[in-house]
Amino acid sequence: MTKELDQVLRESFTIDFISAVLSNPREKEELQKVKIRPLLKGAELHFQLEEFRGKQAFHENVRAEEAVVKTGELMQLFKQMQIETKKFSCTVLISKKGKITIKKKAVSGKVKEVDLSHNRSKKYILQEGTPVMFLQDLGVMTADGKIVRTRFDKFRQINRFLEFIEDILPKLPSDREVTILDFGCGKSYLTFAMYYYLHELKKYDVRIIGLDLKTDVICKCNELSEKYGYEKLRFLEGNIADYTGVDEVDMVVTLHACDTATDFALAKAVGWKAKVILSVPCCQHEMNEQIQNEILHSALKYGLIKERMAALFTDALRAEYLEREGYDTQILEFIDMEHTPKNILIRAVRTGRAHENGEEIKQLEDFLHVTPMLGKLLG
Repeated sequence: MTKELDQVLRESFTIDFISAVLSNPREKEELQKVKIRPLLKGAELHFQLEEFRGKQAFHENVRAEEAVVKTGELMQLFKQMQIETKKFSCTVLISKKGKITIKKKAVSGKVKEVDLSHNRSKKYILQEGTPVMFLQDLGVMTADGKIVRTRFDKFRQINRFLEFIEDILPKLPSDREVTILDFGCGKSYLTFAMYYYLHELKKYDVRIIGLDLKTDVICKCNELSEKYGYEKLRFLEGNIADYTGVDEVDMVVTLHACDTATDFALAKAVGWKAKVILSVPCCQHEMNEQIQNEILHSALKYGLIKERMAALFTDALRAEYLEREGYDTQILEFIDMEHTPKNILIRAVRTGRAHENGEEIKQLEDFLHVTPMLGKLLG
């Protein structure tokens, strides 16, 4: 890192810092972009580096000195960086031969206010302070709209889920009734949130069916649905594999459906040609009982490592199957690991363009000596 770049970074990473974006990577297959924003952890200023790799984003919070060093190192991978502070804006350009050009301009006019909060609560779709009846009855919110402190993780989880719903809205029809199935709905925090968001806030004509095996839970959820006047939100008792209550579905949601129940739900969604699939898998045992490989033996002999690797390979293969069936599929972080270990969300949007990845799937299955349920269901 040159002295000039080091000086600009040190001038930037102060309380006046607003944002930075590193773009135009030298290698297209590697790191694609980095965004940097300021935040306060307690009373101390930190900087969050958000690295975009493939279809995933990785976050790291560092202090000013480390931010200078890391950003300088990252700039070896990029050709451009744009920095915004309250005092100046700056563009950094790096040529193919490594020549650095820095263009710095003083800020004039009104200064942008910066949100330094770690949680950025003002961006939640469901705001604290606005009473929502289903959140009150589910014990997440008080009568005056305040979040119960012990349930704040659940509040964040609900909002995170609604962000995924917001992202796929353009894929859902707005000129007719939208049918959504939620398999393994459980206590239905997220099912109620989905209906409230789509019907009450976004004014979609939506019909949601929640399906679960627990009779008492289903009865309670139906009572609440009737209480709120949610005419097109109904809960049914039943098994995912045997459900035949509808012929066409726009979106399938499966949240924490245990083990291969997720696979039956995904197979149903593919059979219906659902436009959108959102799946958060849970307690995956099938591959854990099958996986074996001489090369990986020294890692798989540790039970915890084997369990986690099996779960990750299970979801990776699920994503590949969905790609093969004509879905653009992403594996995303549902919510921070500190809040729940079940933090992977599979998001699949139907394009109708099937990927020719059958051979790659077979090679991976042979390598791991596994025959996943979803592969058998889809054929």
